[in-house]
Amino acid sequence: MLSSQRALFDIPREICYLNAASYSPLPHAVQQAGRIGVARKGQPWTLDPGLAAKQYERARGAAARLIKADPEDVALISSVSYGVATAAKVLSVKKGSRVLLLQDDHSSPVLEWTTRAPAEGFAVETVRRPDDGDWTAALLAAIERPGAPPVGLASISSLHWSDGGAIDLRRVAAVLRAEGAALLVDATQGVGVMDMDVRKLDPDFLVFPTYKWVLGPYGRAFLYVAKRHQDGVPLEQTGFGRRAIGADRTPYMRDTEFVAGARRFDMGERDWFISLEMAAIGMETVASWGPDAIAARLRALTGRIADGLRNSGVLILDQKLRAPHILSLGFPQGMPAGLVEQLAEEKVYVAPRLGRLRISPHVYNDEQDADRFVEVFRRVNGRTA
Repeated sequence: MLSSQRALFDIPREICYLNAASYSPLPHAVQQAGRIGVARKGQPWTLDPGLAAKQYERARGAAARLIKADPEDVALISSVSYGVATAAKVLSVKKGSRVLLLQDDHSSPVLEWTTRAPAEGFAVETVRRPDDGDWTAALLAAIERPGAPPVGLASISSLHWSDGGAIDLRRVAAVLRAEGAALLVDATQGVGVMDMDVRKLDPDFLVFPTYKWVLGPYGRAFLYVAKRHQDGVPLEQTGFGRRAIGADRTPYMRDTEFVAGARRFDMGERDWFISLEMAAIGMETVASWGPDAIAARLRALTGRIADGLRNSGVLILDQKLRAPHILSLGFPQGMPAGLVEQLAEEKVYVAPRLGRLRISPHVYNDEQDADRFVEVFRRVNGRTA
């Protein structure tokens, strides 16, 4: 099993950070890349003219490797919401059809469709949180519900961000394809830890940022665009998205046809050499371990915590229904006031999410962190309950 990688991070021993689903700490190597990038901007006359192009392709290739995509199918973007907006500009959801969303899903894959629905004539259907925690079954039932309008699109996260509820995306994708529906995946909480193979999943769009599980900076994200959609018009009109626009020769706009592949969807000002290399190094580091090894490591840690909380009065999803890297605690009488703050006072860091306590370890955590959380939680919860 993959061992704890704590030595690669700037995390003092007394810190028990179990909140990767919000922000991951940056490895030392990623931090150093950021410092070097800032120094480059301090002396721009020293920049290698070929640096930007090398960074684009390094980051694009690193992102593609994580989702088993062709680099030609990956766009450099700024955020998940940017990627969803791009998909919404390209996709045409038929009037009278349904767009399926998850109840309390993150805003990024949701708001674009709720905003567009009235004018474009499709219905937004929210798949309710299942009482048994089985999001896959709930989605399949919604897609196949007898007498319902056809599904035009499912815009969903790869797992539920608030409670770690797992979704069997391959099963869902297969049923959607059979129905002739499109699939957009917000893979923020999945890429790097769970198997995200776009060759097998065949989504229309898949998007993820780097600031959580792939150990990168904020403001960097990547959009997979299936080849069947790569003739669409991008969200922004950029010179580098066209075949020959350049300031180094005349005429300036020699060929304004779009470039081939997903590169036409790259964001404006993509050449941010401070953070692009940081993102690449983080993703390459994660890829070197592999999702199977990371998932096994984190499943062991979340399982250890779950075992340690038996008979503590909290509600925990069955292991077969939850993702390996997120453990969510429910409270029958509601989460005690001040619980998160009191844990933080003990240097134990987790996140409150929709009335639950979300615990999300990463490779920098170890068994000592898991045991410490259990000990501190039992003590603090006993005081606040």
